[in-house]
Amino acid sequence: MFRHKGKNRTFSHNLRLATLLSFVAGIVNVTGVLAVKTLTTNVTGHFAFFAEELLVHNYSAALTFFVFTVFFLIGSFTSSFLSEYMLRISPEFSHVAPISLEIIVLLVIGFFGIQADLTNFSGQFIAFSMLFAMGIQNSLVTKISQSTVRTTHLTGLFTDLGIELSQLFFYKKEEETKKLKTSIFLRLSIITFFFIGCVSGGFIYQIIEIKTLLVAAFFLIIALFYDTIRFKYLVTRRKKSHH
Repeated sequence: MFRHKGKNRTFSHNLRLATLLSFVAGIVNVTGVLAVKTLTTNVTGHFAFFAEELLVHNYSAALTFFVFTVFFLIGSFTSSFLSEYMLRISPEFSHVAPISLEIIVLLVIGFFGIQADLTNFSGQFIAFSMLFAMGIQNSLVTKISQSTVRTTHLTGLFTDLGIELSQLFFYKKEEETKKLKTSIFLRLSIITFFFIGCVSGGFIYQIIEIKTLLVAAFFLIIALFYDTIRFKYLVTRRKKSHH
């Protein structure tokens, strides 16, 4: 799911990556909205809020929305930096450092965070941290899948989906149609699991509030262990086959 890159990646690798991490992003997204009343998986809307606050001369609020975008950027930078650094040390584990950092951030906020407003530092810190975590995830997924998969926001997905659905009316060759349908299925899967993550996260939030982030971290931990165990199993099987 995480290890295969470039030509070694298959549709099933991207599908597993897309469904799991879009589900996690959905949980984080709804938790951010319910806990601190703001979006924490993308930054598009924050630029509009930033401009709005500038117009009414509310500079402290404008600065907060600007910093939101910066933390998403820092998360993306950190993820890519860690991946590149690990590639030079232990390539097969280049994904472990970014995912582990994301897990740590979600666990810390899940355990110690509280429902808060953006007007106080607690709410701002929670939003900063969640945007940082989603910056990490979006960068890692984009890098691994070579921009095939995006999991933290849906705007680009719906755009690509609309384009590909229209192309079905014009591309009639079997190979072209098969490629289009595969891509459409992948995008629909991401959208579906993001939606499932949002809805299930909303229900869970009613019970455990911001600790819902622990559920998101749990699924990331499962993914990390699954990938490690599967890798060790395949290595062992190859060694046996050589003997």
